[in-house]
Amino acid sequence: MAKLSPRDIRRKIQGIKNTKRITNAMKVVSAAKLRRAQELVYASRPYSEKIYELVGHLAKHVDREEHPLFDLREERKVDIILVTADRGLAGAFNSNVIKTAENLINEKQKQGKEVSLFLIGRKGYQYFSKRGYKIIKGYDEVFRKTVNFSVAKEVAEAVRERFINKETDKVYLINNEMVTRASYKPIVRTFLPFEAPETEEEIPGVYTFEVSEEKFFNYIANLYLNYQIYRAMVESNAAEHFARMIAMDNATKNADDLIKQWTLIFNKARQESITTELIDITNAVEALKQQ
Repeated sequence: MAKLSPRDIRRKIQGIKNTKRITNAMKVVSAAKLRRAQELVYASRPYSEKIYELVGHLAKHVDREEHPLFDLREERKVDIILVTADRGLAGAFNSNVIKTAENLINEKQKQGKEVSLFLIGRKGYQYFSKRGYKIIKGYDEVFRKTVNFSVAKEVAEAVRERFINKETDKVYLINNEMVTRASYKPIVRTFLPFEAPETEEEIPGVYTFEVSEEKFFNYIANLYLNYQIYRAMVESNAAEHFARMIAMDNATKNADDLIKQWTLIFNKARQESITTELIDITNAVEALKQQ
């Protein structure tokens, strides 16, 4: 590598400082967005969990043959709904959840099962579309300003129809989820068919309906499907902002370290330059004396 002059090193330091300003600004923006996203997460969880609990109770009492969304059948065809981000610069946020999905796909394919994908978020679609996987539908720009509920509703309706028409036998939902306010991890859930929770807790055995049973089940099913995908998107959105905030904070700290390193190099180069100039001056004076 060619030796850099003090001027070139000064330019490099200025470039690192400019990058540091960008990463620090992105960290601040992500921190502000994270607070709002976490508020939405913690507001949506109780409602989502109650719907999940209700569906689990119903799954223990309904006639599964009469209600197709409760139908437990042999798993030959599998659909996977994967939620990623639209943007990068968030550390391992996208790569971890994509790896989790790819591991599940490989596992199912080794068992001779056909796997189809619904991809929510540009990063997941970009990855799987280039690798020959069967993609039913891909969505991007779903997290531009707020979480796009219409996407959740469209995906829920599509997988519901595929399951009822027996185009798929099981549906999984994969997304990054906030575990605490300062950590997240990829989560894999069974989305369809509806399953009873594994618990020994006594569950009420009698339900009284003010509307027809079919109408009630359809309404609850729509609520469940729509809201579980929406919650997965909300969780993923919060985790994305957290991951980007941490990544940008680390980048800012790395920029500080680089500035210190290159400042030392600059000082050394400047001292060498001054020393060389002094030597040249001294040599010139000695040459004049000898004339």
